[in-house]
Amino acid sequence: MDSLIAASARALAAGDALGALKRVALRDDPPALALRGIAMAQLGEHRRARELLRRAARGFGSHEELSRARCVIAEAEVALAVRDFTASPRALAAALATLEAHADHANLLHARLIAVRRLLLLGRLEEAGAALAQSDARVAPRTPIAPQPSAARTAPRVPAAPAARAPLPALAAVASLAAAELALRSLRIGPAQAALERAHAAAERAGIPALLAEVAEARSALDRPAALRLAAGGEQLLRLGEVAALLASDTLVVDACRRGLGSGGLWRPLARRPLLFALARALAEAWPGDISREALIATAFRTRDPDATHRARLRVEIGRLRALVADQAQIAATARGFVLQPLAGRDVAVLAPPIAGEQAALVALLSDGAAWSTSALALALGASQRTVQRALAELEEAGRVRPIGRARTRRWLAPPLAGYTTILLLPAALPLE
Repeated sequence: MDSLIAASARALAAGDALGALKRVALRDDPPALALRGIAMAQLGEHRRARELLRRAARGFGSHEELSRARCVIAEAEVALAVRDFTASPRALAAALATLEAHADHANLLHARLIAVRRLLLLGRLEEAGAALAQSDARVAPRTPIAPQPSAARTAPRVPAAPAARAPLPALAAVASLAAAELALRSLRIGPAQAALERAHAAAERAGIPALLAEVAEARSALDRPAALRLAAGGEQLLRLGEVAALLASDTLVVDACRRGLGSGGLWRPLARRPLLFALARALAEAWPGDISREALIATAFRTRDPDATHRARLRVEIGRLRALVADQAQIAATARGFVLQPLAGRDVAVLAPPIAGEQAALVALLSDGAAWSTSALALALGASQRTVQRALAELEEAGRVRPIGRARTRRWLAPPLAGYTTILLLPAALPLE
Protein backbone atom coordinates (compact mmCIF):
# COMPACT_ATOMS: atom_id res chain seq x y z
CA MET A 1 0.00 0.00 0.00
CA ASP A 2 1.52 3.39 -0.99
CA SER A 3 1.77 6.26 1.44
CA LEU A 4 -1.12 8.30 -0.01
CA ILE A 5 -3.51 5.36 0.15
CA ALA A 6 -2.46 4.64 3.72
CA ALA A 7 -2.82 8.29 4.75
CA SER A 8 -6.24 8.52 3.10
CA ALA A 9 -7.40 5.36 4.87
CA ARG A 10 -6.26 6.75 8.21
CA ALA A 11 -8.15 9.99 7.53
CA LEU A 12 -11.32 8.02 6.79
CA ALA A 13 -10.88 5.99 9.96
CA ALA A 14 -10.74 9.27 11.90
CA GLY A 15 -13.86 10.60 10.13
CA ASP A 16 -11.99 13.14 7.98
CA ALA A 17 -13.61 12.55 4.58
CA LEU A 18 -12.29 15.78 3.04
CA GLY A 19 -8.77 15.01 4.20
CA ALA A 20 -9.03 11.57 2.58
CA LEU A 21 -10.25 13.06 -0.71
CA LYS A 22 -7.36 15.54 -0.85
CA ARG A 23 -4.97 12.62 -1.13
CA VAL A 24 -6.76 10.44 -3.70
CA ALA A 25 -9.26 12.68 -5.52
CA LEU A 26 -7.32 12.56 -8.84
CA ARG A 27 -6.48 8.87 -8.80
CA ASP A 28 -8.43 6.12 -10.58
CA ASP A 29 -6.71 2.96 -9.37
CA PRO A 30 -9.04 0.53 -7.51
CA PRO A 31 -7.84 1.27 -3.94
CA ALA A 32 -8.18 5.02 -4.55
CA LEU A 33 -11.64 4.56 -6.10
CA ALA A 34 -12.75 2.62 -3.03
CA LEU A 35 -11.47 5.34 -0.72
CA ARG A 36 -13.14 8.04 -2.80
CA GLY A 37 -16.42 6.12 -2.73
CA ILE A 38 -16.35 5.79 1.04
CA ALA A 39 -15.46 9.44 1.47
CA MET A 40 -18.34 10.50 -0.80
CA ALA A 41 -20.71 8.34 1.23
CA GLN A 42 -19.55 10.00 4.43
CA LEU A 43 -20.30 13.35 2.79
CA GLY A 44 -23.82 12.20 1.86
CA GLU A 45 -23.23 11.74 -1.88
CA HIS A 46 -24.58 8.21 -1.89
CA ARG A 47 -25.23 7.77 -5.60
CA ARG A 48 -21.71 8.84 -6.52
CA ALA A 49 -20.35 6.66 -3.71
CA ARG A 50 -22.03 3.56 -5.11
CA GLU A 51 -20.68 4.27 -8.59
CA LEU A 52 -17.12 4.60 -7.28
CA LEU A 53 -17.36 1.47 -5.15
CA ARG A 54 -18.66 -0.56 -8.09
CA ARG A 55 -15.81 0.70 -10.28
CA ALA A 56 -13.34 -0.22 -7.56
CA ALA A 57 -14.81 -3.72 -7.24
CA ARG A 58 -14.56 -4.25 -11.00
CA GLY A 59 -11.02 -2.92 -11.01
CA PHE A 60 -9.62 -5.42 -8.54
CA GLY A 61 -8.24 -8.48 -10.26
CA SER A 62 -9.30 -12.07 -9.84
CA HIS A 63 -6.49 -12.57 -7.32
CA GLU A 64 -7.84 -9.71 -5.16
CA GLU A 65 -11.15 -11.24 -4.13
CA LEU A 66 -10.76 -10.02 -0.56
CA SER A 67 -10.59 -6.38 -1.70
CA ARG A 68 -13.60 -6.94 -3.95
CA ALA A 69 -15.53 -8.41 -1.02
CA ARG A 70 -14.74 -5.38 1.10
CA CYS A 71 -16.06 -3.13 -1.67
CA VAL A 72 -19.27 -5.17 -1.76
CA ILE A 73 -19.65 -4.72 1.99
CA ALA A 74 -19.08 -0.97 1.66
CA GLU A 75 -21.71 -0.69 -1.07
CA ALA A 76 -24.15 -2.75 1.00
CA GLU A 77 -23.87 -0.25 3.81
CA VAL A 78 -24.42 2.68 1.46
CA ALA A 79 -27.51 0.87 0.14
CA LEU A 80 -28.72 0.50 3.72
CA ALA A 81 -28.25 4.22 4.29
CA VAL A 82 -30.44 5.10 1.31
CA ARG A 83 -32.98 2.43 2.33
CA ASP A 84 -32.44 0.36 -0.80
CA PHE A 85 -33.53 -3.21 -0.02
CA THR A 86 -33.77 -4.40 -3.61
CA ALA A 87 -30.27 -5.86 -3.94
CA SER A 88 -29.97 -9.62 -3.98
CA PRO A 89 -28.60 -11.04 -0.73
CA ARG A 90 -26.41 -13.41 -2.73
CA ALA A 91 -23.69 -10.80 -3.30
CA LEU A 92 -23.50 -10.02 0.42
CA ALA A 93 -23.50 -13.74 1.26
CA ALA A 94 -20.66 -14.34 -1.19
CA ALA A 95 -18.70 -11.46 0.31
CA LEU A 96 -19.26 -12.89 3.80
CA ALA A 97 -17.94 -16.26 2.63
CA THR A 98 -14.83 -14.60 1.16
CA LEU A 99 -14.13 -12.65 4.35
CA GLU A 100 -14.53 -15.81 6.41
CA ALA A 101 -12.27 -17.81 4.08
CA HIS A 102 -9.53 -15.19 4.43
CA ALA A 103 -9.99 -14.99 8.23
CA ASP A 104 -10.87 -11.28 7.99
CA HIS A 105 -12.83 -11.50 11.21
CA ALA A 106 -13.36 -7.80 11.84
CA ASN A 107 -14.72 -7.05 8.38
CA LEU A 108 -16.80 -10.21 8.72
CA LEU A 109 -18.29 -8.85 11.94
CA HIS A 110 -18.93 -5.52 10.27
CA ALA A 111 -20.74 -7.23 7.38
CA ARG A 112 -22.87 -9.22 9.81
CA LEU A 113 -23.78 -6.04 11.64
CA ILE A 114 -24.93 -4.54 8.34
CA ALA A 115 -27.19 -7.56 7.90
CA VAL A 116 -28.49 -7.13 11.47
CA ARG A 117 -29.29 -3.46 10.91
CA ARG A 118 -31.10 -4.31 7.67
CA LEU A 119 -33.23 -6.88 9.50
CA LEU A 120 -34.01 -4.35 12.24
CA LEU A 121 -35.17 -1.80 9.68
CA LEU A 122 -37.44 -4.40 8.13
CA GLY A 123 -38.86 -5.40 11.51
CA ARG A 124 -37.56 -8.97 11.38
CA LEU A 125 -36.54 -8.95 15.00
CA GLU A 126 -36.22 -12.67 15.61
CA GLU A 127 -33.89 -13.01 12.62
CA ALA A 128 -31.95 -9.95 13.76
CA GLY A 129 -31.51 -11.44 17.22
CA ALA A 130 -30.24 -14.71 15.79
CA ALA A 131 -27.82 -12.90 13.47
CA LEU A 132 -26.60 -10.67 16.28
CA ALA A 133 -25.95 -13.70 18.47
CA GLN A 134 -23.52 -14.97 15.84
CA SER A 135 -21.54 -11.74 15.89
CA ASP A 136 -18.53 -11.45 18.15
CA ALA A 137 -17.13 -8.00 18.83
CA ARG A 138 -13.96 -9.42 20.36
CA VAL A 139 -11.81 -9.51 17.26
CA ALA A 140 -8.04 -9.45 17.15
CA PRO A 141 -6.72 -5.86 17.24
CA ARG A 142 -4.34 -6.49 14.34
CA THR A 143 -7.15 -7.45 11.97
CA PRO A 144 -7.94 -4.77 9.35
CA ILE A 145 -11.45 -3.57 10.02
CA ALA A 146 -14.01 -1.54 8.17
CA PRO A 147 -16.40 0.53 10.27
CA GLN A 148 -16.78 4.30 10.15
CA PRO A 149 -19.79 5.53 12.11
CA SER A 150 -21.97 8.32 10.87
CA ALA A 151 -23.98 10.97 12.58
CA ALA A 152 -27.08 9.59 14.27
CA ARG A 153 -29.63 7.89 12.02
CA THR A 154 -29.38 10.22 9.02
CA ALA A 155 -26.32 8.76 7.28
CA PRO A 156 -24.57 5.41 7.04
CA ARG A 157 -21.81 4.02 9.16
CA VAL A 158 -19.63 3.76 6.09
CA PRO A 159 -16.82 1.21 6.14
CA ALA A 160 -13.26 2.20 5.60
CA ALA A 161 -11.37 1.27 2.47
CA PRO A 162 -10.05 -2.22 1.85
CA ALA A 163 -7.10 -2.90 4.12
CA ALA A 164 -7.71 0.31 6.10
CA ARG A 165 -7.44 0.21 9.86
CA ALA A 166 -9.95 1.84 12.17
CA PRO A 167 -10.07 1.80 15.95
CA LEU A 168 -11.41 -1.53 17.19
CA PRO A 169 -13.80 0.04 19.75
CA ALA A 170 -15.90 1.41 16.88
CA LEU A 171 -16.97 -2.12 15.98
CA ALA A 172 -17.88 -2.89 19.57
CA ALA A 173 -19.93 0.32 19.75
CA VAL A 174 -21.85 -0.51 16.58
CA ALA A 175 -22.56 -4.04 17.83
CA SER A 176 -23.76 -2.71 21.20
CA LEU A 177 -26.01 -0.16 19.49
CA ALA A 178 -27.64 -2.94 17.49
CA ALA A 179 -28.13 -4.98 20.66
CA ALA A 180 -29.61 -1.95 22.40
CA GLU A 181 -32.11 -1.30 19.61
CA LEU A 182 -33.19 -4.92 19.61
CA ALA A 183 -33.68 -4.84 23.39
CA LEU A 184 -35.59 -1.54 23.28
CA ARG A 185 -37.96 -2.83 20.63
CA SER A 186 -38.63 -5.88 22.80
CA LEU A 187 -39.14 -3.61 25.85
CA ARG A 188 -36.28 -5.25 27.75
CA ILE A 189 -35.19 -2.03 29.39
CA GLY A 190 -32.44 -3.45 31.63
CA PRO A 191 -30.52 -5.18 28.81
CA ALA A 192 -31.02 -2.10 26.62
CA GLN A 193 -29.48 0.18 29.25
CA ALA A 194 -26.54 -2.19 29.69
CA ALA A 195 -25.96 -2.32 25.92
CA LEU A 196 -26.10 1.46 25.69
CA GLU A 197 -23.54 1.78 28.48
CA ARG A 198 -21.24 -0.58 26.58
CA ALA A 199 -21.80 1.39 23.39
CA HIS A 200 -20.98 4.67 25.14
CA ALA A 201 -17.80 3.30 26.66
CA ALA A 202 -16.69 1.86 23.30
CA ALA A 203 -17.52 5.09 21.47
CA GLU A 204 -15.45 7.08 23.95
CA ARG A 205 -12.51 4.75 23.37
CA ALA A 206 -12.95 5.10 19.61
CA GLY A 207 -12.98 8.88 19.92
CA ILE A 208 -15.29 9.37 16.92
CA PRO A 209 -17.67 12.32 17.51
CA ALA A 210 -20.34 11.04 15.10
CA LEU A 211 -20.47 7.71 16.90
CA LEU A 212 -20.73 9.43 20.28
CA ALA A 213 -23.62 11.49 18.90
CA GLU A 214 -25.40 8.36 17.70
CA VAL A 215 -25.03 6.71 21.09
CA ALA A 216 -26.33 9.85 22.81
CA GLU A 217 -29.36 9.86 20.51
CA ALA A 218 -30.07 6.21 21.30
CA ARG A 219 -29.77 6.83 25.05
CA SER A 220 -32.18 9.76 24.87
CA ALA A 221 -34.94 7.41 23.68
CA LEU A 222 -35.22 6.13 27.26
CA ASP A 223 -36.00 9.61 28.55
CA ARG A 224 -38.56 10.69 25.95
CA PRO A 225 -42.29 9.86 26.07
CA ALA A 226 -43.15 6.74 24.08
CA ALA A 227 -46.93 6.44 24.55
CA LEU A 228 -49.97 8.11 26.06
CA ARG A 229 -51.87 6.21 28.75
CA LEU A 230 -55.63 6.68 28.61
CA ALA A 231 -57.50 5.60 31.74
CA ALA A 232 -60.60 6.48 33.68
CA GLY A 233 -58.55 8.92 35.76
CA GLY A 234 -57.19 10.88 32.79
CA GLU A 235 -54.19 10.87 30.46
CA GLN A 236 -50.49 10.36 31.23
CA LEU A 237 -47.36 10.36 29.08
CA LEU A 238 -45.21 7.26 29.63
CA ARG A 239 -41.58 6.55 28.87
CA LEU A 240 -40.40 3.16 27.63
CA GLY A 241 -39.54 1.95 31.12
CA GLU A 242 -42.97 2.91 32.40
CA VAL A 243 -44.63 1.19 29.43
CA ALA A 244 -42.70 -2.00 30.20
CA ALA A 245 -43.71 -1.81 33.87
CA LEU A 246 -47.36 -1.26 32.96
CA LEU A 247 -47.41 -4.27 30.63
CA ALA A 248 -45.79 -6.41 33.32
CA SER A 249 -48.42 -5.38 35.89
CA ASP A 250 -51.88 -6.89 36.42
CA THR A 251 -53.53 -4.02 34.51
CA LEU A 252 -55.34 -5.05 31.36
CA VAL A 253 -53.63 -2.93 28.70
CA VAL A 254 -55.07 -2.33 25.25
CA ASP A 255 -51.95 -1.31 23.34
CA ALA A 256 -52.84 0.85 20.34
CA CYS A 257 -49.15 1.30 19.50
CA ARG A 258 -48.54 -2.37 18.71
CA ARG A 259 -52.16 -3.46 18.37
CA GLY A 260 -52.65 -6.02 21.09
CA LEU A 261 -53.80 -6.76 24.64
CA GLY A 262 -51.45 -7.39 27.54
CA SER A 263 -51.69 -8.12 31.25
CA GLY A 264 -49.25 -9.65 33.71
CA GLY A 265 -46.79 -10.56 30.99
CA LEU A 266 -49.46 -12.24 28.81
CA TRP A 267 -49.70 -10.76 25.31
CA ARG A 268 -52.51 -11.17 22.76
CA PRO A 269 -51.56 -9.73 19.35
CA LEU A 270 -54.39 -8.26 17.31
CA ALA A 271 -52.41 -6.44 14.63
CA ARG A 272 -53.75 -8.76 11.94
CA ARG A 273 -57.30 -8.58 13.26
CA PRO A 274 -58.05 -4.85 13.10
CA LEU A 275 -61.79 -5.18 13.60
CA LEU A 276 -61.39 -7.09 16.86
CA PHE A 277 -58.80 -4.60 18.04
CA ALA A 278 -61.12 -1.67 17.26
CA LEU A 279 -63.84 -3.30 19.38
CA ALA A 280 -61.41 -4.01 22.22
CA ARG A 281 -60.14 -0.45 22.25
CA ALA A 282 -63.65 1.01 22.22
CA LEU A 283 -64.66 -1.22 25.15
CA ALA A 284 -61.49 -0.29 27.06
CA GLU A 285 -61.97 3.44 26.51
CA ALA A 286 -65.53 3.19 27.84
CA TRP A 287 -64.50 1.18 30.92
CA PRO A 288 -65.74 1.00 33.67
CA GLY A 289 -68.97 1.91 31.90
CA ASP A 290 -70.55 0.23 28.93
CA ILE A 291 -70.67 1.37 25.32
CA SER A 292 -73.71 1.32 23.06
CA ARG A 293 -74.10 -1.04 20.15
CA GLU A 294 -74.45 1.91 17.79
CA ALA A 295 -71.12 3.36 18.93
CA LEU A 296 -69.39 0.00 18.51
CA ILE A 297 -70.82 -0.41 15.01
CA ALA A 298 -69.73 3.11 14.07
CA THR A 299 -66.21 2.43 15.38
CA ALA A 300 -65.70 -1.02 13.94
CA PHE A 301 -67.68 -0.86 10.69
CA ARG A 302 -67.43 2.88 10.06
CA THR A 303 -71.07 3.47 9.39
CA ARG A 304 -73.53 5.81 11.04
CA ASP A 305 -76.59 4.14 9.57
CA PRO A 306 -76.54 0.57 10.93
CA ASP A 307 -79.06 -2.03 9.93
CA ALA A 308 -79.86 -5.55 11.08
CA THR A 309 -76.87 -7.02 9.24
CA HIS A 310 -74.46 -4.75 11.12
CA ARG A 311 -75.99 -5.70 14.46
CA ALA A 312 -75.76 -9.40 13.57
CA ARG A 313 -72.15 -9.02 12.54
CA LEU A 314 -71.39 -7.14 15.75
CA ARG A 315 -72.69 -10.08 17.78
CA VAL A 316 -70.44 -12.44 15.81
CA GLU A 317 -67.33 -10.28 16.27
CA ILE A 318 -68.02 -9.74 19.97
CA GLY A 319 -68.28 -13.53 20.34
CA ARG A 320 -64.89 -13.92 18.67
CA LEU A 321 -63.37 -11.28 20.92
CA ARG A 322 -64.86 -12.97 24.00
CA ALA A 323 -63.22 -16.27 23.06
CA LEU A 324 -59.89 -14.59 22.37
CA VAL A 325 -59.63 -12.74 25.69
CA ALA A 326 -61.41 -15.29 27.88
CA ASP A 327 -58.37 -15.69 30.16
CA GLN A 328 -58.01 -11.92 30.59
CA ALA A 329 -61.52 -10.46 30.70
CA GLN A 330 -65.20 -11.03 30.09
CA ILE A 331 -67.42 -9.02 27.77
CA ALA A 332 -70.93 -8.78 29.16
CA ALA A 333 -74.05 -7.59 27.37
CA THR A 334 -76.00 -4.68 28.85
CA ALA A 335 -79.31 -3.11 28.00
CA ARG A 336 -77.73 -0.68 25.55
CA GLY A 337 -74.52 -2.43 24.52
CA PHE A 338 -71.53 -4.21 26.02
CA VAL A 339 -69.14 -3.70 28.93
CA LEU A 340 -65.59 -4.95 29.50
CA GLN A 341 -65.10 -6.82 32.80
CA PRO A 342 -61.44 -7.65 33.54
CA LEU A 343 -60.83 -10.77 35.59
CA ALA A 344 -59.61 -10.54 39.21
CA GLY A 345 -60.73 -6.91 39.49
CA ARG A 346 -57.94 -5.60 37.27
CA ASP A 347 -57.75 -2.01 36.09
CA VAL A 348 -57.96 -1.18 32.40
CA ALA A 349 -55.71 1.20 30.48
CA VAL A 350 -55.29 2.15 26.83
CA LEU A 351 -51.85 2.92 25.41
CA ALA A 352 -52.24 5.41 22.58
CA PRO A 353 -49.40 6.30 20.19
CA PRO A 354 -47.78 9.73 20.50
CA ILE A 355 -48.53 10.30 16.79
CA ALA A 356 -52.15 10.83 15.86
CA GLY A 357 -53.63 9.08 12.84
CA GLU A 358 -53.74 5.65 11.28
CA GLN A 359 -50.36 6.08 9.53
CA ALA A 360 -48.35 6.27 12.75
CA ALA A 361 -46.04 3.38 11.80
CA LEU A 362 -45.36 4.97 8.42
CA VAL A 363 -44.51 8.33 9.98
CA ALA A 364 -42.31 6.57 12.55
CA LEU A 365 -40.23 4.97 9.78
CA LEU A 366 -39.87 8.24 7.90
CA SER A 367 -38.89 10.17 11.02
CA ASP A 368 -35.41 8.59 11.04
CA GLY A 369 -34.27 11.30 8.63
CA ALA A 370 -33.54 8.95 5.73
CA ALA A 371 -35.23 9.13 2.34
CA TRP A 372 -37.40 6.05 1.79
CA SER A 373 -38.80 4.71 -1.45
CA THR A 374 -42.37 3.44 -1.63
CA SER A 375 -41.17 -0.11 -2.22
CA ALA A 376 -38.87 -0.01 0.82
CA LEU A 377 -41.67 1.31 3.02
CA ALA A 378 -44.01 -1.40 1.76
CA LEU A 379 -41.40 -4.07 2.49
CA ALA A 380 -40.79 -2.76 6.01
CA LEU A 381 -44.49 -2.41 6.82
CA GLY A 382 -45.55 -5.68 5.22
CA ALA A 383 -48.12 -3.84 3.10
CA SER A 384 -48.73 -3.45 -0.61
CA GLN A 385 -47.12 -0.56 -2.46
CA ARG A 386 -50.55 0.74 -3.41
CA THR A 387 -51.60 0.89 0.24
CA VAL A 388 -48.43 2.78 1.11
CA GLN A 389 -48.93 5.16 -1.83
CA ARG A 390 -52.44 6.03 -0.66
CA ALA A 391 -51.19 6.64 2.88
CA LEU A 392 -48.33 8.81 1.62
CA ALA A 393 -50.76 10.85 -0.49
CA GLU A 394 -52.89 11.53 2.60
CA LEU A 395 -49.85 12.47 4.65
CA GLU A 396 -48.54 14.74 1.87
CA GLU A 397 -51.89 16.50 1.67
CA ALA A 398 -51.72 17.06 5.43
CA GLY A 399 -48.18 18.44 5.12
CA ARG A 400 -46.58 15.70 7.22
CA VAL A 401 -44.31 14.22 4.52
CA ARG A 402 -42.76 15.50 1.32
CA PRO A 403 -41.45 13.78 -1.81
CA ILE A 404 -38.12 14.32 -3.53
CA GLY A 405 -37.27 13.14 -7.03
CA ARG A 406 -39.61 11.86 -9.70
CA ALA A 407 -40.89 8.54 -10.99
CA ARG A 408 -38.64 5.62 -9.99
CA THR A 409 -36.21 7.91 -8.14
CA ARG A 410 -38.93 9.42 -5.92
CA ARG A 411 -38.21 9.21 -2.22
CA TRP A 412 -40.14 10.37 0.84
CA LEU A 413 -39.00 12.40 3.82
CA ALA A 414 -40.60 13.52 7.07
CA PRO A 415 -39.34 15.90 9.75
CA PRO A 416 -38.02 14.28 12.93
CA LEU A 417 -40.51 13.97 15.77
CA ALA A 418 -39.33 16.29 18.51
CA GLY A 419 -39.95 15.21 22.08
CA TYR A 420 -41.10 11.63 21.41
CA THR A 421 -39.59 8.24 20.67
CA THR A 422 -41.17 6.03 18.02
CA ILE A 423 -39.79 2.67 19.24
CA LEU A 424 -43.26 1.26 19.92
CA LEU A 425 -44.52 2.23 16.46
CA LEU A 426 -41.80 0.58 14.38
CA PRO A 427 -42.75 -2.57 12.47
CA ALA A 428 -42.87 -5.85 14.38
CA ALA A 429 -41.97 -4.35 17.74
CA LEU A 430 -41.96 -7.13 20.31
CA PRO A 431 -43.72 -8.93 21.91
CA LEU A 432 -43.93 -10.84 18.66
CA GLU A 433 -47.14 -12.34 17.35
